[in-house]
Amino acid sequence: MSRHKSATMSVAEAIRRRRSVRGFLSDPVPEPIIREAFELAQWAPSNCNVQPWTPHVVSGETLAKLKAALVDAGMRDEPIKPDFVADRKFTGVHRERQVDAAQRLYGAMGVERRDLVGRKMAYVRNHACFDAPHAAFIFMDESFGEREATDIGMWAQTLMLALTAHGVASCAMGALSLFPDIVRAHLGVSPSQKLLFGVSFGYEDVAVKANAARVGRAAVDDAVRFHG
Repeated sequence: MSRHKSATMSVAEAIRRRRSVRGFLSDPVPEPIIREAFELAQWAPSNCNVQPWTPHVVSGETLAKLKAALVDAGMRDEPIKPDFVADRKFTGVHRERQVDAAQRLYGAMGVERRDLVGRKMAYVRNHACFDAPHAAFIFMDESFGEREATDIGMWAQTLMLALTAHGVASCAMGALSLFPDIVRAHLGVSPSQKLLFGVSFGYEDVAVKANAARVGRAAVDDAVRFHG
């Protein structure tokens, strides 16, 4: 698909093609494509149509400076100070899925479990947005709660499907919320705006080893309970 044409992909195809990409080309996405994707995302549903999302789209020199600050914090092992709980432990099948995803990702990168330096550098790549030329940092007002956060999740999925339909890769990243004070300082955002997560996006660099990782999904009958 040409990078400069309107999207023609079906919804089903976009859903199946969307995945978390962890290595991007430096080529910027044309502004008309970015604006169209974010305009489409505005049609996401929300409780009482309050549209609680406040995304800040960051590119160019502004993003470069922010990435550098986040990478520096990660390299120095600065204690994380997320606005929301970020260290919840998974159990049971959810833990199994987490471990499987990690094994597939680190396996694709050739990083062994005992390679502590390699694992740290892989972690720090999160703070560099996996070299993406664009990132959306998604805030919500401190007056909102869990209900509005779920609305923002639906908005983000709508955004990523719109990007996919345009041939633009993305990665939803909780890691981009670990140092919210740094992000707010660089973007001039009020402390009353709480950072939920970020979405890095751009064109996939297929040469990046991490992008060879693939994870599956539970069968629908293992995940969904049908009644009636």
